[in-house]
Amino acid sequence: MLCWGNASFGQLGLGGIDEEIVLEPRKSDFFINKKVRDVGCGLRHTVFVLDDGTVYTCGCNDLGQLGHEKSRKKPEQVVALDAQNIVAVSCGEAHTLALNDKGQVYAWGLDSDGQLGLLGSEECIRVPRNIKSLADIQIVQVACGYYHSLALSKASEVFCWGQNKYGQLGLGLDCKKQASPKLIKSLLGIPFMQVAAGGAHSFVLTLSGAIFGWGRNKFGQLGLNDENDRYVPNLLKSLRSQKIVYICCGEDHTAALTKEGGVFTFGAGGYGQLGHNSTSHEINPRKVFELMGSIVTQIACGRQHTSAFVPSSGRIYSFGLGGNGQLGTGSTSNRKSPFTVKGNWLPYNGQCPPDIELWPTR
Repeated sequence: MLCWGNASFGQLGLGGIDEEIVLEPRKSDFFINKKVRDVGCGLRHTVFVLDDGTVYTCGCNDLGQLGHEKSRKKPEQVVALDAQNIVAVSCGEAHTLALNDKGQVYAWGLDSDGQLGLLGSEECIRVPRNIKSLADIQIVQVACGYYHSLALSKASEVFCWGQNKYGQLGLGLDCKKQASPKLIKSLLGIPFMQVAAGGAHSFVLTLSGAIFGWGRNKFGQLGLNDENDRYVPNLLKSLRSQKIVYICCGEDHTAALTKEGGVFTFGAGGYGQLGHNSTSHEINPRKVFELMGSIVTQIACGRQHTSAFVPSSGRIYSFGLGGNGQLGTGSTSNRKSPFTVKGNWLPYNGQCPPDIELWPTR
């Protein structure tokens, strides 16, 4: 397990280090001889799932986002989930969702906008609780925006809850927030393979590679050729000719991966997070040309930066905001086009991580 970026709240899990920021990938001693299945990063906290189904958290805990009593600089087990075999996690700004092997969802942290889906009146929940209203539905994937949450069921139903200020729930404009999971009826009958959430925007990806998006669109992060927010799911027609296999979102930008290993980005570009060697916003999906010639198999977005993994060289490329060392380039400079993350990378021929295998490539 390698980590880098802002360490000021202990969110890298490196223990009591002196640095506020870590400029290049550093090994985490805690995870030596442990196999990590999934990781979720919030604004100031991090959640780790080991392959034995146990959950560890570290970082800031002022809003209960760690699921246990203390702020931690080293990962600490969430003992309330001890009886569960957790397979995946997702973090919002200060809330966390965890999915177990039976398809049940647990939630904890800030609940200011109903983003925990627990119908409670408390501002925050410090111990993980089961979302009872989803108990009879087998969930296969969860995704957290800053203050909203999405879940995908085995039957390909999409549920949403939390804040709806920008339409990020896809339920129309009538509700300002939704405190319990609600089915997006306009998406019924379509086979989905992934849900994704940005700061205040949301996406679903179909098995055939089509994308529907909704929510905040101030920077064009929905890729719909304008800057108008959407309150219901809209088909992103401009990528229809591409076979998209994965989508991920930053605060106000989006990245999509094609089956051939190409990367398209759109939305806010003010820090270079779109990788087009500019700081312009893009209201239409645009291919990252500097990654052409390399087959990318995984992409990830931070708040205002993007990463891409190229197995043939083993290299990770990153671009965007670098002020907290989050690009892993050894400096705090922003990068407007893909730049290699520091490390002695080796070509990688192994299997993708298990969570990627959930998404069938057809």
